[in-house]
Amino acid sequence: MARAATTSDACNAVAEPRRREILSYLGTHERPVGEIVIALKLDQPSVSKHLGVLRKVGLVRMRCDGRHKYYRTNAAAIKPLHDWSTEFEKFWQHQLARVKQRAEEKANQGK
Repeated sequence: MARAATTSDACNAVAEPRRREILSYLGTHERPVGEIVIALKLDQPSVSKHLGVLRKVGLVRMRCDGRHKYYRTNAAAIKPLHDWSTEFEKFWQHQLARVKQRAEEKANQGK
């Protein structure tokens, strides 16, 4: 079965760790491409390519000011990803509680 293109939807786009890193960096402020390049220590063509993918699936927005391009996250597009991943948090919390309980039981047996 062929793998879906990274530009087909947001889930495929954020499967790439560098794109998640860029989204995290853009999480609080609009930033120019050059600042992203410096802060994340990535080369400019790579950052531009990743931003293009994120923009195509709607996770970031771009605005031009002269020759400069500024990017920011699109919270409305990120929210469905957050909502979906939050469903799994319930399972992890349950599993972590079980691990903690077992560890405490084992520790108490040794006393």
